Amino acid sequence: MSQAVHAEWTKLRTAPGAGWLILAFIPLTAALSATAAAAVTCSSPGCGLDPARVSLTGIDLGQAVVVVLAVLAMGGEYSTGMIRITLTAMPCRIKVLAAKAAVITGVVLAAGSIAVLLSVLAGQFILPGQGFTAAHGYAPLSLADGPVMRAAAGSVLYLALIALLSLGAAAAVRDSATTIGVVLSLLYVFPVIAQVVTDPVWREHLQQFAPMTAGLAIQATIGLQSLPISPWAGLGVLAAWAMAALMVGGLLLWLRDA
Repeated sequence: MSQAVHAEWTKLRTAPGAGWLILAFIPLTAALSATAAAAVTCSSPGCGLDPARVSLTGIDLGQAVVVVLAVLAMGGEYSTGMIRITLTAMPCRIKVLAAKAAVITGVVLAAGSIAVLLSVLAGQFILPGQGFTAAHGYAPLSLADGPVMRAAAGSVLYLALIALLSLGAAAAVRDSATTIGVVLSLLYVFPVIAQVVTDPVWREHLQQFAPMTAGLAIQATIGLQSLPISPWAGLGVLAAWAMAALMVGGLLLWLRDA
C-alpha cells in the first residue's frame, strides 16, 4: 500500500496545475474570510451573528478549489489515458482508489488547516473593530474556546470529506468537467432548492440532507437550537455522502474497463 500511496503522491505533485490549485486555495480562502469579516457589523447587543462562522466564510467558496483538485486526481488520468498505465502497474483497482483517497485527504487536511488557521486569525483581528466586543455580548474569537475549536477543526474535516466525495464522483463519472459540474451543483444548487420550498417541514429535511448545508453546520457556535441539524450530525451526513460516492466509484472502477 505504501508504494501505491507514494506513486499517487508523485503523480499529484507533478500533475500540471495541481500545485497551483493547492497554493491558490489557502490565500483565496483566507482572503474571502477576511473580506466577510470586514463586511459585517454588530452595532448592538445580541445582533445574532456568529463570529466563528463569519470568520470561516471563505470555506464556502474555497471548497470549489478542493473539488477541482480531487476530481483532477482521478479524472485527469482518464483524459490523458494514464489510467491504463496505472491499472497495469497496480491491478488492484480498489487499492488505487484507496491510495488516491489517502493522498488527497492528506493534502487537503494540511492545506485546509493552514487556510482555517489564517481565517480564524483574520476574524480575531478584524471582528472586534466591527462591533464583536464584550460590550455586545461577544467574547474574543479564540481557538482556546471549545466551540470555536470545534468549528475550526470541523471545517478542516469538512474540506477533507468534500475531497473524498469529489474523488468518488470522479471515479464513477470519469469525465472531469462533468464531475466538477455535478459536485458543484450538489453543493451550491441543493441549498437554493431547499430555500424555495414553501413547506417548512420539507425545507428542513432538504437542509438536513444537503451535503453543504448539513456539513457546514459544524461551524455554528451560537443558536444551535435553531439549526436544521446539529453540528456533528451534519458532518456525519456529509461523511455518508462521501462514503456513498467512494463506494459507487470503487464499484464502477472495479467493474468497468479502463
